[in-house]
Amino acid sequence: MDEEYDVIVLGTGLKECILSGLLSVDGLKVLHMDRNDYYGGESSSLNLTQLWKRFRGSDTPQENLGASREYNVDMIPKFIMANGLLVQTLIHTDVTKYLNFKAVDGSFVYKKGKIYKVPATDVEALKSPLMGLFEKRRARKFFIYVQDYDEKDPKSHEGLDLSKVTAREIISKYGLEDDTIDFIGHALALHNDDDYLDQPAIDFVKRIKLYAESLARFQGGSPYIYPLYGLGELPQAFARLSAVYGGTYMLNKPECKVEFDGSGKAIGVTSAGETAKCKKVVCDPSYLSDKLKKVGKVTRAVCIMSHPIPDTNDAHSVQIILPQKQLGRKSDMYLFCCSYAHNVAPKGKYIAFVSAEAETDNPEEELKPGIELLGPIDEIFYHSYDTYVPTNNQEEDNCFISATYDATTHFESTVVDVLDMYTKITGKTLDLSVDLSAASAAAEN
Repeated sequence: MDEEYDVIVLGTGLKECILSGLLSVDGLKVLHMDRNDYYGGESSSLNLTQLWKRFRGSDTPQENLGASREYNVDMIPKFIMANGLLVQTLIHTDVTKYLNFKAVDGSFVYKKGKIYKVPATDVEALKSPLMGLFEKRRARKFFIYVQDYDEKDPKSHEGLDLSKVTAREIISKYGLEDDTIDFIGHALALHNDDDYLDQPAIDFVKRIKLYAESLARFQGGSPYIYPLYGLGELPQAFARLSAVYGGTYMLNKPECKVEFDGSGKAIGVTSAGETAKCKKVVCDPSYLSDKLKKVGKVTRAVCIMSHPIPDTNDAHSVQIILPQKQLGRKSDMYLFCCSYAHNVAPKGKYIAFVSAEAETDNPEEELKPGIELLGPIDEIFYHSYDTYVPTNNQEEDNCFISATYDATTHFESTVVDVLDMYTKITGKTLDLSVDLSAASAAAEN
């Protein structure tokens, strides 16, 4: 361990593993350490015995739930947008060869106590029971505007500068009703509160386009995909990428204490009496807790069931978004379900998660609107965790800390954090339009 590294990465959560892979591909010398003896950190997948140990102490799970090893229960359940940033990163790093994905069956939204399929195109808008006849026509016009919008073609802008016009102004131009705005803003554009309405509309329109393009990509019932055997596969796949490009991995390293020089700059990491020197440290919040501020709390219910969620067309995998207004909350609630179809549970078993930003100290009561949609439940576990963001100045201490995973059930915000950290660490923007494997082959010739 006495060597010097460009970067030492602490923690093998998904964000840290993506960064470790990207930095190794860039030719940096990377040492990746974790105090745990498994990959994934907070974003690991647990088998049934591990799940029981974590939430019930040392109980042995009931036999009627099936074999422990057939369970892969995500601790940070999220689906992957088929055309989104994570897929672009997977393709550009060629990490897709280590993983198998399967489309997610359905994407639904909650309105007045019921759930409805999310319409994402002008054709679906006309069929959707979410809206009345006249509202369907207005929504159809709005979707056509969004589908035809091209940043580079002023003709498609209809005289609107989306970097100046707010989302609220665009919506009022089409005369859409509040309930329609609710599902477009939350279930399509995936905003988790209503702040977006008073921000420039360009981000709002791009998010809806991303949803529609992702939906079209696999011709599935939703815009999402999800890896077979759960999300625990993702950190390991990026860890393999890092190893292929010369990254060194050390699991089960106790303490992992970051060392600083007199001016407060990180210069290395000590574990079990040995110190590895480095120029920069990348880590999850648990390794540098004195450089964080608490910004909230996520509360989640993990449920094992023997049936699909009612009213989802018997979908084996599904996301349901419960917009804040429908529940009288400050932010959305998310419902995520997957099953044996994605190899995360034994045959006939389904795993559902209900997640939200905690607004009270009573998760059972707070998550009730989501849990009530599930039908009979075999087992339920509740857990909450605080969310943190870094407060340090990276230029002064050379420490790059990821933010805690949020309550959303998709990866877009996670990858934005990763790409932002990558830029701060390297001083350059990751060009996702470049095929990295082709680029590195060209560089060798």
